[in-house]
Amino acid sequence: MHKTKTRCCSFLRRAAPCLAAADFAPDAFSQLRGGMRSAQRDVISERGTGLASLWRYVLAGLGLAALLAGVLAAVYLTAPQAPQRAGSEIARSKKTANGLFVARFEPERGVVRQGELQSWLLTLKTDAGTPVEGAAIAISGGMPQHRHGLPTSPQATDYLGDGCYRIDGVKFTMSGLWQLHFAISAAAGSDTVVFNVLL
Repeated sequence: MHKTKTRCCSFLRRAAPCLAAADFAPDAFSQLRGGMRSAQRDVISERGTGLASLWRYVLAGLGLAALLAGVLAAVYLTAPQAPQRAGSEIARSKKTANGLFVARFEPERGVVRQGELQSWLLTLKTDAGTPVEGAAIAISGGMPQHRHGLPTSPQATDYLGDGCYRIDGVKFTMSGLWQLHFAISAAAGSDTVVFNVLL
């Protein structure tokens, strides 16, 4: 019996430190929870910092895109533009300035080609429809928006009959609005006409 009591006391003495440690267990768990909360706050803080940096990059990109769009708009608005012409202004057939003749001007092959020497046809008739024969034709022109003349010197080279004259040496070197001025002298008198060609 004495041995049994001795064993129990020995057991209790050995268990006492464990029990004492158990008394502090709530504090340990509390400290553990506090550490976890602190770690969570650190993670959230780092995540917030990362999101702020991302937003800074996004806003910087949007600002750069807006600046680029503004520059492109300024270049487009200040660049010389070929004006939009009404159908009557780029018509292939019209009366001369004083109404002496009805003139028609068109490419001989039916297509306007940029950068190529071409032949065009100028047909002259009176208001009554009579072909104008033996006309003297002087040609000039250029690009009014760019303030330069024609790159070549077109000339009336052949009379094809029925009031039709071949104009050789026509060349349009760039896109935009071109003007060709014709000064016409015939038996009926002298007159002028301007044709617009928009490429």
